[in-house]
Amino acid sequence: MIGIKRLAQHLNVSIGTVSRALNNRPDVNEDTRRRVLEAAAELGYVPNQSGRSLRRGRTGVIGFMMQTGHEITGQGDTFFMSVFDGVQTVLNRHHLDLVALLCSSDENADDYLRRMVSRGLADGLIISSTQRVDPRISYLAERKVPFVTLGRSTTDAGQPWLDVDFETIASGSVNRLVARGHRRIAITLPDDDVNLGYIFRDAAEAALRAHGLRLDPSLVFRSTPSEAGGYGIARAIVGQKDRPTAVILVNEPISIGLYRGLSEANILPGRDIAVIGRDSPQTRFLSPALTGYEQSLRDLGIALGEALLASMPAYAEIYPTGIVRKVWPTELVEGESDAMRL
Repeated sequence: MIGIKRLAQHLNVSIGTVSRALNNRPDVNEDTRRRVLEAAAELGYVPNQSGRSLRRGRTGVIGFMMQTGHEITGQGDTFFMSVFDGVQTVLNRHHLDLVALLCSSDENADDYLRRMVSRGLADGLIISSTQRVDPRISYLAERKVPFVTLGRSTTDAGQPWLDVDFETIASGSVNRLVARGHRRIAITLPDDDVNLGYIFRDAAEAALRAHGLRLDPSLVFRSTPSEAGGYGIARAIVGQKDRPTAVILVNEPISIGLYRGLSEANILPGRDIAVIGRDSPQTRFLSPALTGYEQSLRDLGIALGEALLASMPAYAEIYPTGIVRKVWPTELVEGESDAMRL
């Protein structure tokens, strides 16, 4: 592999001539252009991407910020991988690359984001795990960094966002369980201030009120989005004197841990307790089959990528959608885990 200087020396022409030929400039005659391109292919010329980025004022990179940590498992394997695939599908159309910006759970997310922005690593950003009040949104808007959020927030800078329809998951599950006679219905929530937890709880409480019921605070279980978190919820349910007859799960990975914890206590979903969760490739191996909500995560990723590019001047004409704000649809897949009737 050689650079532009070596290529120019090999052809005995100026670096400027080689550069203009490689960039298809009109002020280079066709014979010279042909010689340059043939020599570049023969010698394995590789352009200096850092230099190109500086000249163009662009990196050709889109950053996707997400949190990592030893207690955050499963979520990255199922949810984000499918979303990433969809985003990259869009970016490929424009020869852009997706880079995961992994913020450790031990680090302050706001500080991490400021450091990434100050280094100019990406032309645009996708941020996830949006908090109820999220300073990252204000920070990016103030600095005019193009971005889209995967999730809503009460912090609103007019930015594009897409979010899973947690309202339908919560209210649809409550309505289904109440119709089967359940009154002591538990819900699970994230253990942090992520906004989806507030949306989910509000929707569940509203649905219960519509049936003349209330959400018992003792039936609200918080956990990390992991198998271990689900196991802990199961142990908490088993330990209650007046335990719930049904439980609604807010995210995918906790289903696996919940099943194991209940099994150890000889409590079977669908027979001894009704369970409604969220569908994922892993939950499809549970027995009895999980009743859960599914959504096309790859299509969600495609929509995220297009929403981000629509907010960037260089691509706005290609994606003339304006500011996209959309709740992503979800659909119930019936299993056997909520077969129990009262």
